[in-house]
Amino acid sequence: MGAITTSVIAIAALVLGWITMEIACKPCLDKGREAIDRSLDPNYDPDDDNNLIQAPLNPNPNSSPDDVKEHNAPATASTKIV
Repeated sequence: MGAITTSVIAIAALVLGWITMEIACKPCLDKGREAIDRSLDPNYDPDDDNNLIQAPLNPNPNSSPDDVKEHNAPATASTKIV
C-alpha cells in the first residue's frame, strides 16, 4: 500500500509542478507555441506579414526630426561647397 501512496503523491506533485510552470511562464510559452504553429503551417508565408517597422537602422538619440531633414538635404546650386 505504501508504494501506491508514494506513486500517487509523486504524480500529484508532477501535475502541480507542471501547472505552476504553465502559469508562471504563460507569456513566453504562448509566443513559442504561436511560432511553432506558424512554422508547421504549410500555408504560412512570412513575406505576407505586414511589417510596419519604420525605425532607423542607426538612430541618433540626440537629433530631432528637423535636424535629420537639414542634414539629409541635397546640395543645391546656391549651396557653396568648400
